[in-house]
Amino acid sequence: MPKPYRIRLKSVLTPPERRLFERLSSPQKIQAYLDTLSVNFEASGETYMSPRRSIRAKTAHCFEGALLAAAALAYHGKRPLLLDFRTIPADEDHVVTLFRQNGYWGAISKTNHAILRYRDPVYETVRELAMSFFHEYLMWDGRKSLRAYSKPFDLSKIAPERWVTADKELFWLVEALDKTRHFPTVPKKNLRLLRKAYKIELRAMKLVEWKNPRRKSKR
Repeated sequence: MPKPYRIRLKSVLTPPERRLFERLSSPQKIQAYLDTLSVNFEASGETYMSPRRSIRAKTAHCFEGALLAAAALAYHGKRPLLLDFRTIPADEDHVVTLFRQNGYWGAISKTNHAILRYRDPVYETVRELAMSFFHEYLMWDGRKSLRAYSKPFDLSKIAPERWVTADKELFWLVEALDKTRHFPTVPKKNLRLLRKAYKIELRAMKLVEWKNPRRKSKR
């Protein structure tokens, strides 16, 4: 990532924000920090908070967590890349942050569930990493619902003050991510061949870190 972007990012952060990002010097440390934040169940309405707002609120859902992770990576000169997962209409999409270590891809993920979590840097391609989520993406009736993943979405093409420290909801960024090119996870001719998840697999979906006051929440 160009050095000027890192300098510009640092310039818009407050001293406490810089001290926090200074500590989050690896994907592993970033994931450990995200795990300390409560899940944003949006009790007061839909939110798409910037990293600054998530840090102050000490809460995040998957999109907000992905932005925070991307900002921390950018602070240390790494390219801030998002990966968007698209599902069937009845399910919820998911967003993770991509990273590379020693030539292999991994992913940072904020989720309330025992599944769809962090991925170690062991994947040779983004598609290989994305497909590792396929058998975990389940509906309560056992249907496998993941249908597409995006190409890496590079946040370094956007001024940091627009997404790292913004005060307003980032609906525009959600829309931009959704409009980026996506690739199918399942060949059309094999859709009817998908086997439903077994009961023990569905039991794993009931394991959560934070109690959900609502029936439905972002992944």
